[in-house]
Amino acid sequence: MSQDLAATRGVSEVEERSSSLLSRLLAETFGTFLLTLVIVGMLVYSPLNSAQALGVALGGAFAYIAAAAAVGRVSGAHFNPAISLGTWLGGRISVSSMFSYWGAQLVGALLAGAVLFATFPRTLVTLLQGQNPALQNVSDVFDSAVNGFSEKSPLYLQTQGGAQFDWLPALLVEIIISAVLVGVYLGAYDSRRRTGYGPVAVGSAIAALTLVSWFVTNAGMNPARSTAAAIFANDWGSDGSGRQLWLFWLAPLIGAALAALFYRAFASEAEELEDLDEDDDDDDEDEDEDDEKAPAAVASTPVASTPEAGTADVKTAEAESTEPASTVAGPDAAVEPKTAKKTGDKA
Repeated sequence: MSQDLAATRGVSEVEERSSSLLSRLLAETFGTFLLTLVIVGMLVYSPLNSAQALGVALGGAFAYIAAAAAVGRVSGAHFNPAISLGTWLGGRISVSSMFSYWGAQLVGALLAGAVLFATFPRTLVTLLQGQNPALQNVSDVFDSAVNGFSEKSPLYLQTQGGAQFDWLPALLVEIIISAVLVGVYLGAYDSRRRTGYGPVAVGSAIAALTLVSWFVTNAGMNPARSTAAAIFANDWGSDGSGRQLWLFWLAPLIGAALAALFYRAFASEAEELEDLDEDDDDDDEDEDEDDEKAPAAVASTPVASTPEAGTADVKTAEAESTEPASTVAGPDAAVEPKTAKKTGDKA
């Protein structure tokens, strides 16, 4: 079983290394497109559903798992600039590949935002004005999908201005959840792993961290997704979503860097432990080989070379010479001595 898993992992690594840069960028574009389409789409249509945080969390998790299962072997299933930064700092990709991934992820996220913006029914905006008179156009609807703090914090909207998260708590929360997400990715996609649960682990982390940070910042963790929602939202003025976008780039990148540094420290220790385990295994194999060689050496030694063996052979030969001929040669041989005696008497 372990050999089959190792062989499958080896084939996946070969396929990933053999994939061209264009194939990897297309894979990242597709994965980020799907992830942004589900998360931002559920937030944009949130007035029509009651799923809220749980629905967005599960939707993001399922979208990541599906995209990673489809194209993860090609690009590594980043779909997030923070994960790409952590992967580069972890020594798994080059800096040029990281920036290329960033471009592809932004393209995928913007395409998803454009599809949602273009297909949103304008008549629905008119209907939603009965619930929220502030809604004037589709860009106002996209305000519910942006990441923000202070007056843009979901807590401020839920409490109707009674409470809010300022920029410092929002920064700390985004750093922490991004570090956890990147750390889970680096651990789940470690080349020394023998299992294929990476997409499920990262998807589960996305769901859990979304639930934790929902009321704080609307669950960022992904600069590409944050950028797509902000661009199609209301405006970039002094009170617009674009003025707060810096935090949702800075915090995830800081969290990714911290996760990569911590993971490299733990990974190096794990490598040393693996080396020690390999040495112990080599010693055990040597002992087993010695045990196997010892019986073989005894079996190949001639029996007659020892005094006891020689004495036993002599005794065996004497015993065989004193046995009656009838017991050695069979019943027909017993008649031969009598016939020889009569022939001698006649002579």
